[in-house]
Amino acid sequence: MRVGLDFGDPLGSLGRLAQEDFCLLEKRGGEHVLTGAVLCFPAGWTLSEKFLRPLSLIHAPVAAYGADMARRVQRMFDAIRAEQPLWRANGLYYDDPALFAPRPQTDPRPPGGPDAPYFRSERQSILRLPESGAVVFSIHTFVLRRADLAGPAGS
Repeated sequence: MRVGLDFGDPLGSLGRLAQEDFCLLEKRGGEHVLTGAVLCFPAGWTLSEKFLRPLSLIHAPVAAYGADMARRVQRMFDAIRAEQPLWRANGLYYDDPALFAPRPQTDPRPPGGPDAPYFRSERQSILRLPESGAVVFSIHTFVLRRADLAGPAGS
C-alpha cells in the first residue's frame, strides 16, 4: 500500500505512516502546550480534553503527577535537544485488552486488579524538531496477555 504525503496535513500523513500516537507540544509561556496530535490508541484520555492545554493540566488527573513532578517534566521538555532524543517506557496490567480506549478524565480507565490478564505498555519517544523547536512526543502501545510474558512479570 502506498501512502501519499500531504504537506498541508503533516500529522495526518504521519498518522497513516506509523501505528502510534504523535503529540506536538510547543512552548507557550512557562510550559509546553499540546498544539497538535494524531491518535491511534489513546488510553483513558481524549484529545478534545487535552488540546491546547499545558503539560501540568494534561496530567492533572494522574495522582502521582504533583507540582514537583510537573516541574521535573517541564525541565526535561525544556532541555531536550534535536540531536539527542529521549525514550521511556511504562506498563500497567488491565482487565480489558482494547488498544483504542479513549475516555473522558471524569471516567478514567481503571487499571486491572492483581490478576489482570493483560499487560499494556507504552514506548514513548521525545524529540525536538530542529527548525520549529516544537517537541514531538510519540507513544507506541503494546498489549500482551499476561500468560505470554516471560519471567516474574508473567507469573
